[in-house]
Amino acid sequence: MPGSRKPIHTTVIYFAVMAVLVAITGCGGAALRNSDPPELSAKVEIPGIPRARFWGDEWPEALRTASESNLSQASSLYNTRHHYLAISRGGANGAFGAGLLCGWSAAGTRPEFTMVTGISTGALTAPFAFLGSKYDDTLKTIYTTISTKDIVKKKSAFAILFSDSMVDTTPLKAMIARYINAYIVDAIAGEYKKGRRLFIGTFNLDADRSVIWDIGAIAVSNYSGKLELIHEILRASAAIPVAFPPVMIQVEANGKKFDELHVDGGTSSQVFVYPATVDWKSIMERSKVQGTPEVYVIRNSFLESDVNGVKPQLIPIATRSVDSLIRTQGIGDFYQIYALCQRDGTNFNLAWIPSDFTEKPAESFDPVYMEKLFDRGFQMAREGYPWEKAPPGFIVNPE
Repeated sequence: MPGSRKPIHTTVIYFAVMAVLVAITGCGGAALRNSDPPELSAKVEIPGIPRARFWGDEWPEALRTASESNLSQASSLYNTRHHYLAISRGGANGAFGAGLLCGWSAAGTRPEFTMVTGISTGALTAPFAFLGSKYDDTLKTIYTTISTKDIVKKKSAFAILFSDSMVDTTPLKAMIARYINAYIVDAIAGEYKKGRRLFIGTFNLDADRSVIWDIGAIAVSNYSGKLELIHEILRASAAIPVAFPPVMIQVEANGKKFDELHVDGGTSSQVFVYPATVDWKSIMERSKVQGTPEVYVIRNSFLESDVNGVKPQLIPIATRSVDSLIRTQGIGDFYQIYALCQRDGTNFNLAWIPSDFTEKPAESFDPVYMEKLFDRGFQMAREGYPWEKAPPGFIVNPE
């Protein structure tokens, strides 16, 4: 949006025309589907990988029942220090988080993360953050050289009227396949066997609930289609509703095959560490975690309000409204994570794009803009990033 510091991609202009599209396409025929019925939702799974995923608002059985003996035998992270990283959505602004991670490596202070979570652009960053600093060059390439054409293809106005989205993400699918190859999946599997975890968030439209995917559990499985499944999970996590097409994932229950529609995990939250229903303190106690775990949250966005005026027109009004919703939802996520840190005895650390970064993108994914944002995150981290210890506006221990 001209005059805005935010990439056009993150302002989700598509919501301005949603009502019109619904009205026009409502009379069209819907594609035939075999979605799983509500009564089987608790039994649905990826064939052969029963622990591939869990609901984002429930405590997964595997964590609830794991004994100290099992944790000590199955994890090299038993009786060690823990560091957790959560990477948010943000479209092209993901260049900030990528730069921060690379600058952190350059500073020589970046830890090996016990657990990494990602949503949307954070989901595309997370595998490389999880595998460590040796993949920093890959992160830099992804977030400083791609452009909009590497992510989406435009559809004609006529095609949009009879489609499930405003753009085609075939280029994104190809890009994910290029960078997340069999070698990367094998590397993720190796880290999973050590006890480290990589979680990606999507939103299940059919169930109206968030889903957390255990990418390591998929990577270590014998499932023949695991590489393609991981590709689709990452694409689904970045599938902004209406703008990008939802991703159909094949599942099974009671011996029958069904399909589910998954979209951007940011539909339910902008960033996550673990469900609030999880008693993480008990997991840390059973794992004999040494010291106080550090929780690092990277928000690939600005947090300050946009005080520029709005034209009294449909698209500017819709754009500003959605921007505000996303911004305030993200702040709400910070407060939830901070509350979990206080409850479970971990240290909260938060980073976001500084307000004095005033570059403007020329397109949704502008490589010039992204390279400058990457460099800003890199420089801040290399000099020692000033992590915030509480959510914005929160006063710790007021006098």
